Amino acid sequence: MKYIIMFSMVLMSSITIQAQTNPIISNWLQNTTQMGMYYMKGNSTAISNNILANVQKVQFSNSSVYISTNGIPAYPTGPFQDGNPSVAQSQNGIFKFPLIPQKNTGAPSATNGGNIGIFINGVALFNYGDAVSWNNAEGRLRGGPLQGMGDRIWNRDAVVAERIGFDCAKGHPAMGNYHHHQNPSTFKLDRKNIYDVCNLYDADGLYAINPAAHSPLLGFAYDGFPIYGAYAFKNTDGTGDIVRMKSGFQLRAITERTIHADGKDVLDGPPVNTTYPLGYFREDYEFVSHPNESDYVDEHNGRFCKTPEYPDGTYAYFCTVDENWNSAYPYAVGPNFYGIRNTQKVQSINESTTVYTSATDINDQYSLAMNVFPNPTYDLLIIQAGQLITESLPIILTDMKGIIVHESTLKQGSSIAYADISMIYSGTYIITIGKGKSSFTQLIQIIH
Repeated sequence: MKYIIMFSMVLMSSITIQAQTNPIISNWLQNTTQMGMYYMKGNSTAISNNILANVQKVQFSNSSVYISTNGIPAYPTGPFQDGNPSVAQSQNGIFKFPLIPQKNTGAPSATNGGNIGIFINGVALFNYGDAVSWNNAEGRLRGGPLQGMGDRIWNRDAVVAERIGFDCAKGHPAMGNYHHHQNPSTFKLDRKNIYDVCNLYDADGLYAINPAAHSPLLGFAYDGFPIYGAYAFKNTDGTGDIVRMKSGFQLRAITERTIHADGKDVLDGPPVNTTYPLGYFREDYEFVSHPNESDYVDEHNGRFCKTPEYPDGTYAYFCTVDENWNSAYPYAVGPNFYGIRNTQKVQSINESTTVYTSATDINDQYSLAMNVFPNPTYDLLIIQAGQLITESLPIILTDMKGIIVHESTLKQGSSIAYADISMIYSGTYIITIGKGKSSFTQLIQIIH
């Protein structure tokens, strides 16, 4: 009996250490109080949807990790200007991930419609497509929201074709399942803004791109491998400058859609024109390997490398963007998974698990990069985070005597907050964001 007890203690110790060091257990944004928000069309004030945002619970066993989430982000969703009648609704999901992902050495496993990954805020990742493809016999697009059935030979790229249906955070719902097909940042912070929805309904995505730092871990693909933002160490051994990870896919030099990149003769798609420009279909791209350039990712949109969360190395996907920070095909994962697709949505957990609770205040673990503007100001302060916010941060404005005149919060899993200071007297104030070792302070001038 002594040996059984000792073995049990060793096993529990091993599981605890595993939870503390394995990012697929420890890096989710857990929340049990903060509600999501959304915009109604014609109203630029976001309102609560009374659904818990981010991830509600993380559990793990010796082989699996279970993520309980409603699939609702902390940043406001909507409205969707293409007439999409759907809104972001609770998915009330439990997603089972492999604890240790495995490389796929067999036939390629294609990404397909629906979820192909989950971001660390519990929001779904979709692949490039929207189930719409060209129907040669009818000479038009069919499938998905357009009804009917296309040939599935020239498949529409949702990031290009459905842009008007995205909100400021580059997401939209499919029958209530809010998701991103691409880098979960925001249009307004791209170096070249290609869609002005943020001018009407202001919101931010999961994080803000920072070209001076390794991008944060944003989520996990359905094969269990991590997904990062657009920037990383140039060298796969974790050394070198911080550089943008570049997609190996490029547009083909074609004017007619008659053959695929592999030379296969297929049913014709529409010619390249202003209605269907290059890039409108997934098959407009071809993959070109760059074996001697470490800042290019492979055909799965990833590479094996060392990252801050995986100092010993891992295969990792990257949310690729171009030099203007506009999303670059295939956007996150695909068209095939690198690993064995094991993740599934389950109705219940049928094995013994441990609930993971972070034992450390994350706010004490990183320095804050903040941009507070305009300064001077008279009615509104905007607090823009330059990184992923893993815990809600208090925002406190005090006068020079230390008296608090305003309090608000920069929410976990968002990257922007607004402070209405229109009723505060003119003068010099101190804004403090965060707490502990991670607090950020700045002098603010209010002028009326």
